[in-house]
Parts: sequence; structure tokens; C-alpha cells
Amino acid sequence: MATLGIVIAIVVYLAALLIMGASFAKENHTVGDYYLGGRKLGPFVTAMSAEASDMSSWLLMGLPGVAFATGICDAFWTAFGLGIGTYLNWLLVAKRLRRYSEKNDSVTIPDFFEHRFRDKSHILMLLSSLIIVVFFVPYVGSGFAACGKLFSSLFGLDYTVAMIASAAVIIGYTATGGFMAASVTDFIQSIIMTIALIAVVCFGLSTVDGLQTVSTYSTSLDGYISLLSTYDFDTASRVSYGGIITIISTMAWGLGYFGMPHILLRFMAIEKPEKIKLSRRISTVWVFIAMGVAIFIGVMARTMVSKGALAELQDPERAIIVIAQTLAEHSFIASLLAGVILAGILACTMSTCDSQMLAASSSVSENIIHETFGIELSEHMQMVMARVVLVIIAAIGVIIARDPNSSVFGIVSFAWAGFGAVFGPIMLLALFWKRANRYGAIAGMLGGGVMIFVWKFLIKPLGGVFGIYELLPAFIVALILCVVVSLATEAPSKEIVEEFESIK
Repeated sequence: MATLGIVIAIVVYLAALLIMGASFAKENHTVGDYYLGGRKLGPFVTAMSAEASDMSSWLLMGLPGVAFATGICDAFWTAFGLGIGTYLNWLLVAKRLRRYSEKNDSVTIPDFFEHRFRDKSHILMLLSSLIIVVFFVPYVGSGFAACGKLFSSLFGLDYTVAMIASAAVIIGYTATGGFMAASVTDFIQSIIMTIALIAVVCFGLSTVDGLQTVSTYSTSLDGYISLLSTYDFDTASRVSYGGIITIISTMAWGLGYFGMPHILLRFMAIEKPEKIKLSRRISTVWVFIAMGVAIFIGVMARTMVSKGALAELQDPERAIIVIAQTLAEHSFIASLLAGVILAGILACTMSTCDSQMLAASSSVSENIIHETFGIELSEHMQMVMARVVLVIIAAIGVIIARDPNSSVFGIVSFAWAGFGAVFGPIMLLALFWKRANRYGAIAGMLGGGVMIFVWKFLIKPLGGVFGIYELLPAFIVALILCVVVSLATEAPSKEIVEEFESIK
């Protein structure tokens, strides 16, 4: 009976997504409609779809898992940095990018960079497109892996079969409905994610006799709820977090927002720039509350385990899954609610995967095949190509997701750093510094991308002061390179400067 309720809830949810994707298919008359929705997004859909596509399975699996395993310190500083980054991205980038991208007729992020810097060589477009594919494909793979973990643990299915089946649903509604389908479904999925968070907290607290029990237990673990240390369960002792340098590098997660293509595209697609202020308020409030609740769930789950209300977790990232399974055992109605909670995990994952597949697909079909290599296709064939490329990219993501033991948090962390360092500094300078030129942009992208790998695999293993999150040093390197190279090369043309100054 418990499994039946979960199955019904999830099947209804997945079917609704597919139907919605099909309903938007007829609205895609051009490639611009398919990739940017004709710039028709309202403020609520823009805000919530942006944040839903941002959070991924990291919100309901990765973040609670980190809090469960080591305490609130690492999770708190990561979430705090992301919250600040969310607000600043909406405040600084959203409105100006919306107006600038419309002014120079840009549909994708590579489009914007090429048009902003008048790069007739197409090097900027090709480079940024390849970077999107390189970092988004494993990101998509992490989402598929999260879905596979969910279904295999719930229903005893083979991980690979479960992962491929869930990937097929995401591909189905995204390939048919395009950007509008992804955005509207992301909006709905953000609502489901919110319901899931609330339901998990209410049930969890009821099993341990309230908030006081959680507070008493968590404070009894030395360093578990500290913002300056973590807790090692193997040694039952406090471990220093590493001081101000570690805190700053962890908060540097927030820098990633300035370079996230799937979030920046939402800014470009909003119907009216004047509505961005409302979207900013909605998204910022939701992000801070959602991440705070996710961290609390990790702490609560640890308390539930200590009190015997929850089975011991081998994988901390499965905390919410196990809580939902426990809830489902109470009654059929409870199992339906558990199904909604688990659908919330799917929502986190799917809302990110659909946006990322669209961004990667547009980079290949529109920016590389059509614009860089100059292959002319009819409007109909461009739409066909867009969908074919999306399916191919998703298939590669499926191959990457074959390993069921891959860490959702680890994969997201690396891809996030890549986009933040490669695109973040260039986007900020492109929007706010008229002296920036294409040579600086190319140098910044290459330098940021190389530094991500160098720091991650060569410098970070040295430990100590070098053991910081790779996004911070790579972001700084990219920013410096763009400024220095721009100043050392010819100034932008009068046409570029006049366009820059016309954007308010």
C-alpha cells in the first residue's frame, strides 16, 4: 500500500510534465521561440523557474547530505554565499542583460558575447559554446544519476534502468516544448519542491517530539552546529573548519551565479525589464528560506537516526528519500504525500536538467553548427536539428551517469565553478565596462577555464591555504586577464561604445 501511493503520485507528476511539454510544442514557431520563449516570461515564472533550475538535486539531496554528515558549517557558508550571489545577480545583471541582449538581438549567451564584442572571427562564440557543452554535460549527468538513485532505492529497480527511464521523461517534455515548457514546468516544480520541504520538516519533527529534541541533540555534538567547525562522527570530535580563508572560498559559490547560462537566459527571456524588481524579491526570499530549510532537514535527519525514528544512512544524500519512505508506511494518504516529497526531489533534478540541455543544445545547433560553421538550414530543419542535438547531449549525460556511486554534490561543485570562473567575470565586464574588448574576453575565458582544472587537480591537493574552492582563484584570474589584455590591446570601436552607452 505504501509503494502504491508513491507510485501513483510520481506517475501523475511525470505524466503532467509530458502533457505540458506537448502542449507548448505548437508555440515554437522559430528557433528563437524554442530557445528563449519569445521573451514572454512573466515575473513569477521568471523568478521561480530561474531558482528551480538553479537548485538542482543539490537542494534536496546534496545540501541536507552535507549538513547530516558534518554539521551546519560547510552547508551554511555555501548557502549564504549562494543567497548573496542570487540577490546580486538579479540586482546587477538581470535588467541590463535583458535590455542589452534585446538591443543586439542575442538569443543565447554565446550570441551575446559575440554581438557585444563584435567578434567577426566567431572565436568567442565557438569558445563559449564549447565551454557550455564541456561543463553542462556532466552537470546533466549528475541530475540523471540523482533520478536513478531515487527510483532504484524506492522500487528496487536496477539503477541503470531507473536512470534511463527518468532521463527519457526529461528529454520528452524538453525536446517537444522547448524553453517555455521548461520554464513553466520549472515554475510548477518549484512549488512541488516547496511542498516537499514543508512536508519533510513537519513529519520529521513529529517523530522526534518537536524542535526542542533536535536542538538538544545537535547541540550535544561538539562543533556540529558551529559556524567555525564541523563534527567528525568517526572520532566524535570537533574539527576546525579552517578559518576565514576557507569561509570566503566557500562563500565564493555565490560568484558562480554571474556565469550560469541557464539562469542568465531567464533574465534575457522576461517579458518586461520593469518586472525584474518583483522577480528579484520573489527569488531571493525563496532561495534563502529553501536552503535554510534544507540544512535544517539534514540536522533533523541526524536527530531522527539517533532517536531510532530513521534507519542509519549509508549515503547522507539519501536522507529525504529515507524520510519519505518512512512516512509512506503510516497510511495510504501518507504514502501519497511521500510520493509528492519524492516528486520534489525529481523536480529539483528535472528543473535543472531541462534548462541545461536546452542551453547546451543551443550552443551546438545554433552557435556552432549554424553560426560558427555557417551551415544554412530552413526554419523547420533548424528546429529538427535543435531537438536532435538535445537528445544527443542527453545521451552523453546518460553515459556519464552510469556510475551510481557518483557524488551529486561533487559533480555540481565542479561544473558550477567552471561556469562561474569562465563566464562570470566576462559577463560583468561586458555589461559594466565599456573598455572591455574581444581579446580580453577570450583571454579571460581561457584563463578561467584552465585555472579551474589546474587548481582543482594540481594545486588544491597540496592542502592548507591552497585547499580552497577552485572557483575563487579562477574567477580572480579570469577577471585580471580580461582587464589587462583589454587595456593592452586596441580599444573598442565607436559603434560598440555607443551601443554600450545606450543601454540603461
